[in-house]
Amino acid sequence: MLVVDDDPTVAEVVTGYLDRSGFAVEHAADGPEALLRAGERWPDLVLLDLMLPGLDGLEVCRRLRETGPVPVIMLTARGDEEDRITGLEVGADDYVTKPFSPRELVLRVESVLRRSRAATGPAAPRPVLRAAGLTVDPVTRRATREGHELALTLREFDLLAYLLEHPGAAHTREELMRQVWGWDFGDLSTVTVHVRRLRAKIEDDPARPRLIRTVWGVGYRFEPEGTDGGVVS
Repeated sequence: MLVVDDDPTVAEVVTGYLDRSGFAVEHAADGPEALLRAGERWPDLVLLDLMLPGLDGLEVCRRLRETGPVPVIMLTARGDEEDRITGLEVGADDYVTKPFSPRELVLRVESVLRRSRAATGPAAPRPVLRAAGLTVDPVTRRATREGHELALTLREFDLLAYLLEHPGAAHTREELMRQVWGWDFGDLSTVTVHVRRLRAKIEDDPARPRLIRTVWGVGYRFEPEGTDGGVVS
């Protein structure tokens, strides 16, 4: 596991808690060093500070994702929703705002790693899902739209598979966070951002989605027929 933070106090606390929890941890103090260490030994997970010298956390996350799949949890002193959403949009799996409870951070790390290992480990037999021109194979983890392969992140794939498994049902963001992310806590904007990113990849017009519909006051519903009725967002 790689912890990337230029604050030596924060880095010491985080690496100490993770080490005592049984994780092998390396530390990088800036963006270029983070990319160098990741290149030498690809990490199972990256805890990445947003504000870094050399390269900021967003650019480091982008470059890591271009190299290969790796779970990323963003760490930042900023609490603005815009910053949280930006971190999620570049591919972060979770977002923790300083100051945070080290124990909560360890729980989030364990949760993200569980989901990541479940996605890459041996898969139990599950049927191929088909609806509205979409085909999702949970075993091979391939998704296509009208025969063209979709470039989905780990969470985008899991979210799409879950929605296809439950067509027509309305899901709250809390339910999606539990079922897709495996979290009983967390920033619900994580779900909102991933729904928006998924719409951009499967909808003809993401501004007027026909497949992933907003159910006002509840959450989201997958419409396999892509009907035009109702209010969308």
